[in-house]
Amino acid sequence: MEDQIIEDLTLLLLHLTSWEERVHEELTIQRAWKGFRFEALDALEEAGYLNPSRGAKSVTLTEAGIERARALAARYLGKAAEGL
Repeated sequence: MEDQIIEDLTLLLLHLTSWEERVHEELTIQRAWKGFRFEALDALEEAGYLNPSRGAKSVTLTEAGIERARALAARYLGKAAEGL
């Protein structure tokens, strides 16, 4: 249970501190610095919420990760999460 809460809050914080990066004309990604527990980042990657990023200092959120983070924002932040 505790690990799940840590993973949820890690994903939420990754989303809240992320930025959009245009990779190509037609491709924009959400990127965030990965200054969090590696166990939580690994679990989020295994769940499909983050793209693999070995050796990089940042991670990219998948569409599923962004959707899950928005749901977590609504749960934990309520009305303050509108527009995130």
